[in-house]
Amino acid sequence: MNFKKIILYVSLAVLVGVAYFGFKVYQTVFTPNTNFSEEKVSVYIPTDATFEEVKAIVSPHIKDMDKFETLANRRGYSTEIKAGKFELTKNMNTNSIVSALRRSVPVRVTFNNQERLENFVGRIASQIEPDSIQLLQAFKEPTFLEENGFTEETVFTMLLPNTFEFYWNTSAVKFRDQMAKEYFRFWNDERKAKAEKLGLTPIQVSILASIVQKETAKVEELPRVAKVYLNRMNVGMPLQADPTVIYAYKLSSNDFNQVIKRVYYKHLEVDSPYNTYRNVGLPPGPIFMPDVNAIDAVLNPEQHDFIYFCASVERFGYHEFATTLEQHNVNAKKYAAWLNTQTTN
Repeated sequence: MNFKKIILYVSLAVLVGVAYFGFKVYQTVFTPNTNFSEEKVSVYIPTDATFEEVKAIVSPHIKDMDKFETLANRRGYSTEIKAGKFELTKNMNTNSIVSALRRSVPVRVTFNNQERLENFVGRIASQIEPDSIQLLQAFKEPTFLEENGFTEETVFTMLLPNTFEFYWNTSAVKFRDQMAKEYFRFWNDERKAKAEKLGLTPIQVSILASIVQKETAKVEELPRVAKVYLNRMNVGMPLQADPTVIYAYKLSSNDFNQVIKRVYYKHLEVDSPYNTYRNVGLPPGPIFMPDVNAIDAVLNPEQHDFIYFCASVERFGYHEFATTLEQHNVNAKKYAAWLNTQTTN
């Protein structure tokens, strides 16, 4: 065999080896390596997760874990793990999977009108990484409360029902601080001026708004109900708001799961600063998370002299309003009579 043939054979062997190596690399890197039928799946990598934990999390969605592990090590991902929410798409190759695990995507955090801070943090904990205990501690942290003018009872007024975008691994403190920024952005100079004109602070406006919204589900009625309570406050009359009594009773019994549809004497007798039948003025904190509509209704109340109101039996969901106790008693008797027919049937 001459030297040229040896060179030719060696070259062919090298080419075959390179081709085989290239084929193996292609198989490892660029062929589909997902194991799900959905168009997209989300995976959540916790803070400080190890590569072994990541493999356990993604393994249900990956067809060949050896390929994934090989490339993850080669690309340095196994030592540079990122926490967050990540999206994998159907038929994604191994290279794209590793790349996707380096690009966290935000989550939409939504909350509606919660009754207490404890309910709120529970809802948030189901949407981002921090648990409810961490979130509760962040919102009740003494330095934060003092620096922002809140107490443990009033910090709940800082929250406005809405939808926000956060990264899933956002810390409890960062989430709280962003909620504070949203709150102070909401309370612009115009709203603060209206509150001051009413003789109220923003916190007091929110507390009153929580009562107003609990009294009526009709948005168009919010400004009228708000003015009733403002009128009572202006003459030194107790608010006498049934929703505050219900809240006080739940608080005193430490049972917020109970449903109270009608206020009885035992409820009115609860010794609590939230019982506005026994105490003049606003309760120490909100009884509910009011909407922007309710807050703006307090800031922009309907102008009238009504002092009393009760549920209407002719327009269900609405109320009948009165300026005198005599007028109110007539309306109240109608409602009581109707209510008794409902409870006895």
